[in-house]
Amino acid sequence: MEARAGAGPRRAGGVLGAAGPSSANRATRTPAAPWARFSAWLECVCVVTFDLELGQALELVYPSDFQLTDKEKSSICYLSFPDSHSGCLGDTQFSFRMRQCGGQRSPWHADDRPYNGGAPVALQREPAHYLGYVYFRQVKDSSVKRGYFQKSLVLVSRLPFVRLFQSLLSLIAPEYFDKLAPCLEAVCNEIDQWPAPVPGQTLNLPVMGVVIQVHIPSRVDKLESKPPKPCDQENLLPAPVILSSVHELDLFRCFQPVLTHVQMLWELMLLGEPLVVLAPSPDVSSEMVLALTSCLQPLKFCCDFRPYFTIHDSEFKELTTRTQAPPNVVLGVTNPFFIKTLQHWPHVLRIGEPKMSGDLPKQVKLKKPSRLKTVDTKPGLYTSYTAHLHRDKALLKRLLKGVQKKRPWDMQSALLRRHLLELTQSFIIPLVRPGQEGRAAEGYDPGSLPSHPQEHYMASLMPLQKSITPWKTPPQIRPFHQEDFLQSLEHAGPQLTCILKGDWLGLYRRFFKSPHFDGWYRQRHKEMAQRLEALHLEAICEASIETWMQDKSEVEVVDLVLKLREKLVRAQSHQLPVKEVTLQRAQLYIETVIGSLPKDLQAVLCPP
Repeated sequence: MEARAGAGPRRAGGVLGAAGPSSANRATRTPAAPWARFSAWLECVCVVTFDLELGQALELVYPSDFQLTDKEKSSICYLSFPDSHSGCLGDTQFSFRMRQCGGQRSPWHADDRPYNGGAPVALQREPAHYLGYVYFRQVKDSSVKRGYFQKSLVLVSRLPFVRLFQSLLSLIAPEYFDKLAPCLEAVCNEIDQWPAPVPGQTLNLPVMGVVIQVHIPSRVDKLESKPPKPCDQENLLPAPVILSSVHELDLFRCFQPVLTHVQMLWELMLLGEPLVVLAPSPDVSSEMVLALTSCLQPLKFCCDFRPYFTIHDSEFKELTTRTQAPPNVVLGVTNPFFIKTLQHWPHVLRIGEPKMSGDLPKQVKLKKPSRLKTVDTKPGLYTSYTAHLHRDKALLKRLLKGVQKKRPWDMQSALLRRHLLELTQSFIIPLVRPGQEGRAAEGYDPGSLPSHPQEHYMASLMPLQKSITPWKTPPQIRPFHQEDFLQSLEHAGPQLTCILKGDWLGLYRRFFKSPHFDGWYRQRHKEMAQRLEALHLEAICEASIETWMQDKSEVEVVDLVLKLREKLVRAQSHQLPVKEVTLQRAQLYIETVIGSLPKDLQAVLCPP
């Protein structure tokens, strides 16, 4: 597929609106990378409508150059409309997540590594899934044969910025439903002028006469959420709309009906257990699933999750088969048909209609899966799982007191988020217990591992820095021994940072079998390997290259050049944590070594 320079969004079957992009827009857009800035935020924008003959149909795709497979188009159509059993009148916002098919097809994509290198692991771009943010409108309309106007505006992205994209949709969608195509084309061109999301930066994003100000989280940010500091780089008129977060949901509102079971649900998420959330509507379903998958932060949720899933999904048979154990996935559904289909799943959470009163809704009861037999099953958490940790009654009292005193919901959410964060940190810190074998005293700084300054257990697996010598392959990272770790819990366990009692040992044993331990360990091991390689490069750059070359053959010298170049390329592409002075010294070493070789070899290594 060729990317046409200056091509504006247009109708899938023809030209969008009466006119294409203005000459000014064509002039300012880089010919080699149309939609490059747009694609830093969104993959495409879709409009899904209800056709009497076809059902859900994809009406528009922006930019038109963006290619979707037939399977992806079908999935977007079904996932952008509430299930037929959900009577969603008016406007509804929800989210979905779907598997990307057929590899990368967009010609204008930049490298994800610079963004992912600075972003928290939980907020990195999805490598193999699309995230859909939906604004659905269903209102009575006598001019339509069916009697209802039914249409969805969908933002498709690989960024998990649910708060930002929902806010963006609340601005765009009502205007679009009134004015249709020309309005949407203008919005897409505005987004194409936005600066790229850079972790750690506060950005001003103008759209439709409003400036949205957001802070893009960085892995070095403090974990407590704070509103972005006002950006004084320019005099903004009108005053910007400041979003306190690009991704955080109102946890208290999401978890209201299940507050008494939040810790059990946290355990189920930590262990990667299969869970189906049956909700009355896709907005309740998707928010509950996203809240559940976010409660492990700063751990990345390494299992599959579908905030909204329908029986029409291309993966329906794959995810609901009875021929094998349920997969490690959290499914959000609205069709009661799933109760019968997923009776064999070990954990089912059924939520009732949301209550709008100021009182805390009636809490769902804990029930055995055997009770899950009929389509009129009452709200409840159906599971045979027994929690390892005792319930934190003090937290529940504080939240209930907050309801009675009409404490603002954002403060209630902050309390709940902090509790879950501290619970996760208390669980993780023993895995990285401090004081192991005096690594820091030997010249190795455990805090130099990116964004994980407390992870001293993993740091203890690193070779001592004095064992890293310039001209030898560095020693290997030692393996993680689960039993050695478990024996340490008596003296360095979570009881040092958490007041909760319970079977922590049993929880760790189950965690070691979960996808989240595998994902956590792989990420830490990768960072340690990169740090080890960086230390080795620093050791080489601090040694005397001239002394080393004195008794070396040409083959050995050329081999050093090639290895140094490879390390330099990796370091320059943000894959190795090294200082700029080390990069400069490595480049100087390469030039020195090449200069010592015969002219014919120099020509091979440095072709004109």
